[in-house]
Amino acid sequence: MSKVYIVGAGPGDVTYLTMRAQQILTQSEVLIYDALVDRCLLDLVPVSCVLVNVGKRGGQPSMLQSQIDLLLVEYAQTGRLVVRLKSGDPFIFGRVTAEIDALIAAGCEYEIVPGLSTALVAPLLAGIPLTDPVLSRGFAVVTAHLPDDLDWEALARMPTVVILMGANQLGAIVTQLLKHDRSVNTPIAIIRWAGTKQQQVWISDLGQIVSETATSELSPAVIVVGEVVRLREYLQCGMSIAPVSPDLAAAERANCVAIAGKTILVTRATGQASEFSQMLRSRGARVLELPTLEIVPPTSWQALDLEIDRLSDFDWLLLTSANGVEAFFTRFHAAGKDSRALAGIKVAVVGQKTAQSLQPEGITPDFIPPDFVADALISNFPISPIGQRILFPRVETGGREILVQEFTNLGATIVEVPAYQSQCPATIDPSILLALQQQQVDIITFASSKTVKHFCQLIGTSLPSGWQERVCIASIGPQTSATCRELLGKVDIEATEYTLPGLVTALELGFE
Repeated sequence: MSKVYIVGAGPGDVTYLTMRAQQILTQSEVLIYDALVDRCLLDLVPVSCVLVNVGKRGGQPSMLQSQIDLLLVEYAQTGRLVVRLKSGDPFIFGRVTAEIDALIAAGCEYEIVPGLSTALVAPLLAGIPLTDPVLSRGFAVVTAHLPDDLDWEALARMPTVVILMGANQLGAIVTQLLKHDRSVNTPIAIIRWAGTKQQQVWISDLGQIVSETATSELSPAVIVVGEVVRLREYLQCGMSIAPVSPDLAAAERANCVAIAGKTILVTRATGQASEFSQMLRSRGARVLELPTLEIVPPTSWQALDLEIDRLSDFDWLLLTSANGVEAFFTRFHAAGKDSRALAGIKVAVVGQKTAQSLQPEGITPDFIPPDFVADALISNFPISPIGQRILFPRVETGGREILVQEFTNLGATIVEVPAYQSQCPATIDPSILLALQQQQVDIITFASSKTVKHFCQLIGTSLPSGWQERVCIASIGPQTSATCRELLGKVDIEATEYTLPGLVTALELGFE
């Protein structure tokens, strides 16, 4: 009776076969293989070798597992050298236990020859690292053959998830991850036929991947979900790590930008989706997010509610932030009012983002200052402020006192009402603090003076003296820069257009 070798074929191409596996294949007399095994490996076996295809590919006819078990035993008992060739690594979702049990029961000797698992190799060959000191300190590998049996709540908490046998379950996978609080912006990669000349890679996010691949054949594929997918663009800059077409490789290298590979700490408000982070990641940057502002209700709604009840007394509604828009219209609708209550009132906003936040209300601002800053409101106001009554829902403390004073000096009546409050979070994420302490952050961005102040409050004295000299400080505009210089001692990059896209542009120019 001969020994049965249970051999891992790796991802496909003979290049990724282990030397031990190649040695066994060249001596095999019977080869029992799965349909997913690359056909080029069959060229390694002797011409006289008996070839038995047992299927095991989703959606196609396959031999029952019990039949495969019996087949192994029967051929082993003939005294010939039998190889059971399985895609990837035999022990990664390979159903090897049943085959080993059958061999042991029949008194057959066996040997396991490991193979490179596609769970590890496919992401690598697509340029996606499964771990990263900042973005992913661990990953989970699962099979989606039976998606309802998986613990999606636990998987959704993992920074990186690798899914095998999931191409035909893509819709269910996305639904479950979104159901368990993964963002629609979470990156996802689908790698088909990894390690072969037919390799294809789709890169998207959870919100778009199903529609973008609706007409594509995806199986067999490895799916990777997590922020590490964004590193692919950076890793493929100037190097070839996967068998992609020359045109695709050239296009991806052309997209490499100066901030690719930089670790950028984005200070932001708690709970707010960061389009800014998305812009940075799309350029190959590694992004860490640090909440430095918590938006909470004001001490009292009384003043805002009172002015909403007498909106007709005002000529202008002034909104300088998306937070102000949200707070004002929350109380506006709570009072039972609709757009008719704003008839005859002009709306002035600061910045395109604030203007965009008005779109759900069906409102187009009457005035946006050209420089995207609140101070430009006064010098560019479309009419004389004399006699104008302006309602200004704003942050309860720490707002722009100069803006109010200037309008008052020019003859306007500006009524300030607290609409929200911004405060510093109680604690800092330990992983962010550790990244700062270990000098893993290249750039810190600030989009307001308050984010600078609260950042300094959060780090306290936990960083060594002079730490800021080893990191780039990037500011959205002059007032934020002034606070950076006051509290951090410097500012390295300042946006010339005082918007988040403007800050991205400034970063790209600063690192050319």
